[in-house]
Amino acid sequence: MAGSPAPLVINVPSTWGVPAQWRGVDLERIQTTSPVVALTFDAGASAAGVASILNTLARYDVDATFFVTGAFARTYPDAVKAMMAGGHPVGNHSDTHPDFTTLTNAQIVSELTAADSAVRTVTGRGTIPLFRFPFGARTAADIAVVNDAGYVAFRWTVDSLGWQGTSGGRTAEFVRDRVLAAATPGEIVLMHVGAHPTDGSTLDADALPSVIEGLRARGYQFISFSSLVP
Repeated sequence: MAGSPAPLVINVPSTWGVPAQWRGVDLERIQTTSPVVALTFDAGASAAGVASILNTLARYDVDATFFVTGAFARTYPDAVKAMMAGGHPVGNHSDTHPDFTTLTNAQIVSELTAADSAVRTVTGRGTIPLFRFPFGARTAADIAVVNDAGYVAFRWTVDSLGWQGTSGGRTAEFVRDRVLAAATPGEIVLMHVGAHPTDGSTLDADALPSVIEGLRARGYQFISFSSLVP
């Protein structure tokens, strides 16, 4: 998008294997001294906040990266299309959102393949070669399997905790303050697109404008990872 800094290139074209420097790593922060932040959104169960999030990103001219499950793509195909139509890269978040520490290697590969296929069926394009483990649960062996499948594991610096909802004592102001308190060059912010399953709150979507404004006031710019794939 206009006004965004040149992306920090983690060069993982889909036709290559994962370079040595990214193998065995579940990336928690981009190694840089530049004042940049990566906003990332997981999409698994609900699409309640997608329209609001995309509208906010467009209004503020900010790029973000979405990690979607195959189940989400099959259930909410228009939401995934809208993410890509907005110019935002879509990464892999598994097919059914299982705990990867309980899976065999073959099951891990099946989860990755099925999610990519679901996104490709909906949009005509597969996911970019970034993967986020469901629940953040993984072992070193799990990371190795994901790397062998061609994906860089992509974690986070700060979890907004918006997914805990108002019933968990959270507010949009809490989300904003938590993200801003963790601000550091190369910060990776984890947020979610859905609504809390019981209270219906969409705190990450609600907090997003103030998060963007607060980070910009501190001199930060925003990056996504659309340059990863040629």
